[in-house]
Amino acid sequence: MRTERLAADAASIARAAEILRRGGLVAFPTETVYGLGARADDARAARGIFEAKGRPPGNPLIVHVPDVASARALADGWPADAERLAQAMWPGPLTLIVARRPDRVAGVVAAGGPTVAIRVPVHPIARALLDAVGLPIAAPSANRSTEISPTTAEHVEKSLGGRIDAILDGGPTAVGIESTIVDVTRSPARVLRPGHVTAEAIAALVPVQAAAGLVTAPAERAPSPGTHARHYAPRAQVALVPAHAVRGELDRAAQAGSRAGAVEYGSRTATGPHAELLPGDPAGYAAALYAALHRLEDAGCDVIVIAAVPEDPAWDAVRDRLTRASATP
Repeated sequence: MRTERLAADAASIARAAEILRRGGLVAFPTETVYGLGARADDARAARGIFEAKGRPPGNPLIVHVPDVASARALADGWPADAERLAQAMWPGPLTLIVARRPDRVAGVVAAGGPTVAIRVPVHPIARALLDAVGLPIAAPSANRSTEISPTTAEHVEKSLGGRIDAILDGGPTAVGIESTIVDVTRSPARVLRPGHVTAEAIAALVPVQAAAGLVTAPAERAPSPGTHARHYAPRAQVALVPAHAVRGELDRAAQAGSRAGAVEYGSRTATGPHAELLPGDPAGYAAALYAALHRLEDAGCDVIVIAAVPEDPAWDAVRDRLTRASATP
């Protein structure tokens, strides 16, 4: 399969919408990461996502829609907590899990379960594409399953080139990590995956509890994307260590004959061509993280040493990504 690379202009968005309507696969930018889109109402099209990514069938997809009314149309009931969160935080990097209408969302999208994860993106290209398609679009991150999520079209090409129909190139994404996921099928609501929208911000609107460190066994249906132990991971071995231990871990890797890279924040202890220094604030770090991991992977590093981030709620989303990226395969 030849993967078309499309500019983010009106003609390219129309072309991408045509591909999606006929059941094809298109990667497109959102404010979080690039998503791999297919029709959410078409089981055959949605299965193409799982095949292209090598994604386990028990890992559900997030459905993207242009507005709250479109989200309500996919739900079998719309809880008051869903309405409060949607009105306050959509469009944006928040996903809500609600009961699914089987006649509107294919079962494969929900991994055969009774719920569906929905969000309304804020990215202008994603919104233009959704308006042009006129259909709900299922779209997990546009990469091979468990690997580093893409924040540029180049990352998508590296992972899925030749496996999908097209990539809409909208430049680097802004948020850099995946959306916060909140299950509103029960009360209090549960944060199943931390993200840019914090648990504190959600708790200001609805009663909520955090399912911190939620891990789904490989053979089970996941209640939410992003809950398997290993996710967001480079092909390299990842060592997550205290900041003061980065230099020593790099030295040990070098002595063992490994090509090692480092990811730090705030202040630098590692030097050289494979040392990445990220911003010292959670939002800035999140926006830069996946691109740094891609650079180290592309440089051929077989060990990546990452300085652990603070045990502070503001860092919950980043810490979740680093913990899963460093999990044993």
